[in-house]
Amino acid sequence: MELLHSKIIGTGKPLLILHGYFGSGDNWKTLGSQFSEHFQVHLIDQRNHGRSFHFDEFSYELMVEDLHTYLEHHQLEKVYLLGHSMGGKTAMLFAVLYPGLVDKLLIVDISPRAYKPHHHAILAALNSVDFTIQNSRDLVDEQLSKLIPEFGVRQFLMKNIFWKDKGVLGFRFHLDSLTKNNPAIGDALPMNARFEKETLFLKGENSDYITENEALIIDVHFPKNQIVTIKNAGHWLHAENPKQFYEEVCEFLKN
Repeated sequence: MELLHSKIIGTGKPLLILHGYFGSGDNWKTLGSQFSEHFQVHLIDQRNHGRSFHFDEFSYELMVEDLHTYLEHHQLEKVYLLGHSMGGKTAMLFAVLYPGLVDKLLIVDISPRAYKPHHHAILAALNSVDFTIQNSRDLVDEQLSKLIPEFGVRQFLMKNIFWKDKGVLGFRFHLDSLTKNNPAIGDALPMNARFEKETLFLKGENSDYITENEALIIDVHFPKNQIVTIKNAGHWLHAENPKQFYEEVCEFLKN
């Protein structure tokens, strides 16, 4: 079995962080080093992302098993588990299937419900890049900008570009698999799934991923939940308001 790539910093109780779609553990470097003053932080790359292994298969069940193998390898138990977006979906299912391994659960701007496939423009833009032609970061950015006008989104995606060979750029994520499996990213948590321990949902004030109506479905799956709004932030709340995000997470974990 392949082992997920991670960066481990700090000492103390393990806090495992799972990034979102098109992301990697690197996205959490700044907050991770802050958390490492209190916890042993694991910044994990999920399959087909970052420096972790590439497989054509992609599902939340598989990503839960990847994570279970990771915990076994590092002999971790009673962990704090935090997941953003796609990582939040993995974290929810992991906590339901392996409740004994999770002490507290933190879910960042995603809910247990199903989400319609989106990201079509992003996937189209990424697939339009030809690294034999777009052979510099500026040229890749120029190509992506034809379909992705938002500079911040392009910057986030560009973090996945690296020098694969001398003079040849590539994406760290497994674009073919992400494209093929895009519909699975929004899968709902199974109907009867329940996690009985403390769970914190953090939502961005300007994000529509967790709406007012979400509380009912969250209560069904996570009876001991609280929902906290991060001010002046959208879906990337941890990057847009890191100060409040850090404070809310620490308060929840220390109580």
